[in-house]
Amino acid sequence: MSARPHPVLGGLLAPFLALLLALTGLVALPSPAHAATPVCALACDTLDPSKAQQDTFPVPNKTINGRIVRLHVSDPDNMAWASIDNGTTGESVWLDRSWDRGATWEGVLGKASIPGTWTGTRTLMYNITDPVGHRRGWIRACGDAGGVTCTDWTYPKVCDGSFCDGADPATASGDDTPVPSTTLFGRTISLHVDQRNGMAWGVVASGGAGDEIWLDRSWDAGASWPEGASLGRTGVPSGAASTRTAMFATRDPRGLLYSGAVRACGREASHQEGSCTAWARQAPTRARAGADALMASYQTNEGWWRSSWWNSAVAITSVIDFAERTGRHDYDWAISRTFEQNRGVFPAGVRSSDPIEGHFISRAIDDAGWWAIAWLTAYDYTGERRYLDEAVTIANYVHQYWDPGTCGGGVWWDRERTYKNAVTNGQYLWLTTSLHQRISGDTVWGSRATTAANWYLGSGLINSSGLVNDGLNGSCGNNGQTVWSYNQGLAIGAFTQLWRSTGTSRYLDTAKRLADAAMSSSALTRGGVLTESCDVGTGSCDDNQKQFKGIFMRHFADLADATGSATYQAYVTKQADSIWSTDRDRLNRLGQRWAGTSPNPSDWRTQASALGALTAAESVSAGR
Repeated sequence: MSARPHPVLGGLLAPFLALLLALTGLVALPSPAHAATPVCALACDTLDPSKAQQDTFPVPNKTINGRIVRLHVSDPDNMAWASIDNGTTGESVWLDRSWDRGATWEGVLGKASIPGTWTGTRTLMYNITDPVGHRRGWIRACGDAGGVTCTDWTYPKVCDGSFCDGADPATASGDDTPVPSTTLFGRTISLHVDQRNGMAWGVVASGGAGDEIWLDRSWDAGASWPEGASLGRTGVPSGAASTRTAMFATRDPRGLLYSGAVRACGREASHQEGSCTAWARQAPTRARAGADALMASYQTNEGWWRSSWWNSAVAITSVIDFAERTGRHDYDWAISRTFEQNRGVFPAGVRSSDPIEGHFISRAIDDAGWWAIAWLTAYDYTGERRYLDEAVTIANYVHQYWDPGTCGGGVWWDRERTYKNAVTNGQYLWLTTSLHQRISGDTVWGSRATTAANWYLGSGLINSSGLVNDGLNGSCGNNGQTVWSYNQGLAIGAFTQLWRSTGTSRYLDTAKRLADAAMSSSALTRGGVLTESCDVGTGSCDDNQKQFKGIFMRHFADLADATGSATYQAYVTKQADSIWSTDRDRLNRLGQRWAGTSPNPSDWRTQASALGALTAAESVSAGR
């Protein structure tokens, strides 16, 4: 869409044009420019253009009195800046940014005037979209040189792969109706989605001339849709009873917006009121749907999922597993982002209740262990040595708390050495084994893995039923506390990896005994579905416990792959089927209880956990 005249050029023409555009349904009447709230995405507003990764020109330049006004965009940064050239002292340039398709805008962003003796200047860089605030923006460059002119807005169309807003539904590779249709005065209004390509369109049927159909698109799960109101609005032509909109994208990878929700809306010609279907998100595959919904909660500016430190490590591990097992590269950027934004020092209360001392280390030994697992997983996926080096740094820190002076060995849970538990020692066994596998010529980590395995098997952490209790008591015996799925899973994964490394049968036998116990005991499985003790009755899992089952599935799937067991593979598939059929809403949000019973809260932690099961099942079905 071409830029409308800037307010200062209004005159008599601007109100007429604005009214015309509004009446034709293209945009709402414009409001005066308003002050900008700073946006932080990959970088914050006002970044210097010298730091841009790219300099492209997505719209034609504008010329005013011989001066050239140009819009610059760096897609890798998702930022823009403006410049003016061939000018004189005092002439200026700035950006306008709109969150509602040009109806209103934050004006004069970064306004810069040409200084004495210069012939041009530029603004600082501003974000085009706001993935943290779930807003998609348009941006343009404007200049004042004896009059004001502006470039066209960019980007008015959303593109995802080879498909862009406005595509013909005839080119769709599929036609799915993810939510029930709605009716209005005998008309049927339905939402259609090409799941493979993430494109949606609306259809009105059983109607008459003048009936209308359109799409709404929201980037915040249907809470608002200023950038996506009345998309493709069209009327039923004379002599017809039905029509459809063009197709519109549900994901904007350029803007780091991956979870657009859409609905179809319509109006009968002789009435003003309309009716809309429910909101829905695309679901090309189960795992892709789960990953997209998880990333909607990712804080791109900070590089983590806010409010939970170790849980973010497990979440990024789930994203990496998704990428590795499915071959999708949508979120590769988030791996590096999480690493770079969080490897530094943070005071207590910023990332965790504990201070983070650098290299993902804190007084909580198991918290550091989750990050080591994440970076080893990142190394396997990317081959980048920095991730392996970071995992070694963290594992060396964890090793400092291996203490044979108490209970004959084992790693302490915290720096104060108050508790030896299953989670920290399951992590340690998995880490030592995995480092040995990845470091050529290693003997140190391999020796530590063997020592840790012998200690674990003799520690009493595994009870007589083959279940892993939470830890050891003050007398170095099994404390009989809750059997949590993540403790069981870590042990399954660690012994599976140790068998892969050594070929020693007792390690694989141990992993299988732990897996069989998990599947057969009501402490962890009910009705064939993995179930925590806090999933039962009116219970509720806390923010930590919400992610336990996903950790279990990651390691259980490793055993299923190692053995090729049809029983284990069927269990993996059962979890994914139950999640998809009973634990998912139309926006692909996945809850705490995989059997779908109530109460069943959902948030990014439950999402990451369930994603682990969906990813594992796709890997099993693909025979990987």
